[in-house]
Amino acid sequence: MRSETCFSRLCRKGPCLFACLFFCAFALAGEVATVELDAPQEIQALLKQYVYLLRMDVDAIPEAGPDRSALTRRARREVAALLATEGYFSPEVRIDRSNPEHWRLVVEPGQRTVVGEVDIQFQSEDHGPGAADELKMRHEQLQRDWAMPPGTPFRQENWESAKQSLLDALRDERYAAAKFVSSKAEVDPDAAKAWIKIVIDTGPTFRLGSLEVSGLRDLPPDFVARYNTLREGSIYRRRDLLAFQESLQSAPQLAVVVVSVAPDPQRAAAIPVQVAVTEAPPRRIRFGLGASSNTGYRVETTYRHLNLFGNGWELASGVRLEQRRQSLYTDLFLPPTNQGRHRDSFGVGLDRSDLEGLKINTQAAGVTRTIKRGHIETQITTRVQHETIQPDDAEKSSYNTLTLNLGRTWRAVDNVLNPRQGHVLEFQLGGGLGLSPQANDFGRFYGRIQQYVTLGSDNVLTLRVEGGYTHANTRDGVPQDFLFRAGGTQSVRGYAYRSLGVKEGSAIVGGRILGAGSLELVHWFVPSTGLAVFVDSGDAADTVKDFSFHTGYGFGMRWLSPAGPLAVDLGWGQGKTRPRLHFGVSVAF
Repeated sequence: MRSETCFSRLCRKGPCLFACLFFCAFALAGEVATVELDAPQEIQALLKQYVYLLRMDVDAIPEAGPDRSALTRRARREVAALLATEGYFSPEVRIDRSNPEHWRLVVEPGQRTVVGEVDIQFQSEDHGPGAADELKMRHEQLQRDWAMPPGTPFRQENWESAKQSLLDALRDERYAAAKFVSSKAEVDPDAAKAWIKIVIDTGPTFRLGSLEVSGLRDLPPDFVARYNTLREGSIYRRRDLLAFQESLQSAPQLAVVVVSVAPDPQRAAAIPVQVAVTEAPPRRIRFGLGASSNTGYRVETTYRHLNLFGNGWELASGVRLEQRRQSLYTDLFLPPTNQGRHRDSFGVGLDRSDLEGLKINTQAAGVTRTIKRGHIETQITTRVQHETIQPDDAEKSSYNTLTLNLGRTWRAVDNVLNPRQGHVLEFQLGGGLGLSPQANDFGRFYGRIQQYVTLGSDNVLTLRVEGGYTHANTRDGVPQDFLFRAGGTQSVRGYAYRSLGVKEGSAIVGGRILGAGSLELVHWFVPSTGLAVFVDSGDAADTVKDFSFHTGYGFGMRWLSPAGPLAVDLGWGQGKTRPRLHFGVSVAF
């Protein structure tokens, strides 16, 4: 007789019996169960994220008693360790296993530990002039700025962050080699208090020494020194190094700039400032296409040489061809002086435009000094220019003028390309002397204020007010750049570009008075796309009695494109039924 195994007999009974026995065998290994967390709301997310028993990938509870005990012990250890990082050092953890298929993890965190007394002590061997008084003042300031004052919850993450912030505050100014001697937080679970004591060795006062420049290849050896805003012997401050680095990074001749010091206490009296640079390619040619409702389609090309004759001079030359304006220019920029604050440039240019029936041809040569101090930029420009104007249906005239103009701009905005908070102030003061019989002497003032206000999280209100006045016996013989016309994008929308001014023949020419204002509200649906509504009003005239505000209003779209901000507006002028399209976009390649 053939013997028959148990397994073969089961298989012969049928697949249903086999499946049933397979499920029973699996059940002996573990039971499908759920685990419910019973804990205060403020700690539930933390426990659900890190406690193994609560994680979604755990779907079975072991059957064996020792395995279950090991799992519960692990859960208790994890809960206690996690709550300790949040300042709960005396939690009560229970696991209700009365229902094998539904466990309850009950957590009572207990009283949260708060910071008690904070004791921060400094050790210093610095005996330089004023060191004791400075250290006392710094001690008091750091005590006030300590990120975990008495009474605040004691969290491990905050404790580590507060210590690092304290050390960084010392290292950022004067004490570059500061280090912890000891730092401890003694926790009393019964009192729910954490007593903090920190001892810091400040090390010596660091003073700046000479520059150590590396990476220069083709630029002149003194190129970096021309941008230097640091003074030898001054007390080390990290923010001063960052300001120097930012100044260098603005130089187009440099691709990468890193300014740093090695905090060696042995060289603290005159620590070298290490400047590592990488030079940018010296020659650049760029082409671009663009369009605007003011001057039409545009094509342009520019050439830049960043190290002309090996002297670090920057040559910038370009041609711009627009439908209603064409220009050719060449500018030479010298490296800065006076700790990078002053920069001189020389330029010549040709410009031709045909706007609102007025044809202008200008040839000019000039010198400009640019002065930068923080957010303030000042430009002083003097130039000699020859200008010819031809209004339609009026007499042609030309004249030579020597002009001097002082311009100053304050920029205090959160983002230069897309400001949402802050302001821009600008004023210009200038004048000119006539160098030909038809030319006229004059003086000129112009001012503008633009304020950006964030309303809520998605709305930006922009207010602009501008005005100008040219003092002269008559507008005849005054260059058009020193007179005023209004209308168009960034002026009074709803009207054509420079269509508000003085009527001469069938053309619009510049007047001696300007006044304009604008109110615009942009709602940003997403960070890069918004809808705008606006009201503009203004005029340009030759006399006060001829001045009359022209108002335009409308709406438009805003888009922060990769090529730059794009604005498309529909504006209706006062008493006009048909809207005017205003837009501007440029693409460089």
